[in-house]
Amino acid sequence: MAIRDIRVVGDPVLRTPCDPVTKIDDAIRALVKDLLEGVDMEGRAGLAANQIGVSLRAFSWNIDDEVGYILNPKIVELGDEIQDGDEGCLSVPGLWFPCKRANYAQAVGTDLDGKEVVVEGPGLMARCIQHEVDHLDGHLFLDRLDRSVRRKAMAAVRELEL
Repeated sequence: MAIRDIRVVGDPVLRTPCDPVTKIDDAIRALVKDLLEGVDMEGRAGLAANQIGVSLRAFSWNIDDEVGYILNPKIVELGDEIQDGDEGCLSVPGLWFPCKRANYAQAVGTDLDGKEVVVEGPGLMARCIQHEVDHLDGHLFLDRLDRSVRRKAMAAVRELEL
């Protein structure tokens, strides 16, 4: 199957909270396959379903040679320690800005067999979990930026040729 196009900032699907996955069928299996193929590329840490135009709660990740997916993720724990590093997004192509996130995150959801999946970790994995769940809630990382950085980021977004 071909890699699906990435939806970019300005597309309403990115600002709409995603619906839960309620039934595992061939369409959901195909979605997971597309998410896994879409994240299995250089420079891609995570991919949320709405970034490929599907408004369902699912995302995939590719962190430290671990590729996986989760359906209906819910963040159940965030660490107290904060990481402050540059963050980017496939839906905001080519732009990176400093974004504060918890340095540890844990999310719980399910797999295609309905079994519980726990995704957790520090650093980049924590950033990925928070970033992708934000997508599923209708938020972009731009919303998390400090006010002064956000002003610069929004100006840069307006200059993108999308």
